[in-house]
Amino acid sequence: MKKVMLMMAMCLGMFACGNSNAKGNKAAEEQSQKDRVEVLYFHGKQRCATCVAIEKNAKEAVEAQFAGELKNGTVVFRSIDISKAENEKIAEKYEVTWSSLFVCKWKDGKETFENLTEYAFANARTAPDTFKSGVIEKVGALMK
Repeated sequence: MKKVMLMMAMCLGMFACGNSNAKGNKAAEEQSQKDRVEVLYFHGKQRCATCVAIEKNAKEAVEAQFAGELKNGTVVFRSIDISKAENEKIAEKYEVTWSSLFVCKWKDGKETFENLTEYAFANARTAPDTFKSGVIEKVGALMK
């Protein structure tokens, strides 16, 4: 009897997960059609002080300058752990193998992007205000 109950609970869980995933896919699909600017910070499981500073300062800059745009989805900030299997596809798309920062513009379903990794490593920890200004400037320019 315990086995039957366990099997029923597992089946229910799989169906419930499947339904919520369909909703999640729909939301992701709607977002993928929307014109927007994305700030993508890629990282691995272990990060150095500079890698942590890149994420922290990029996120702070975007949240401070583009709060309204983050709320309505015209600006998106994503932190992506490339050591996770579910992020393998996006890491391959941008040819990322370590900590990286990209700013992407989606317009009419077409993407253009700029790799800010070198700029990020040069400034995020040692010149955070310069780094934040550069991120804000790039996002603002791509929003036009």
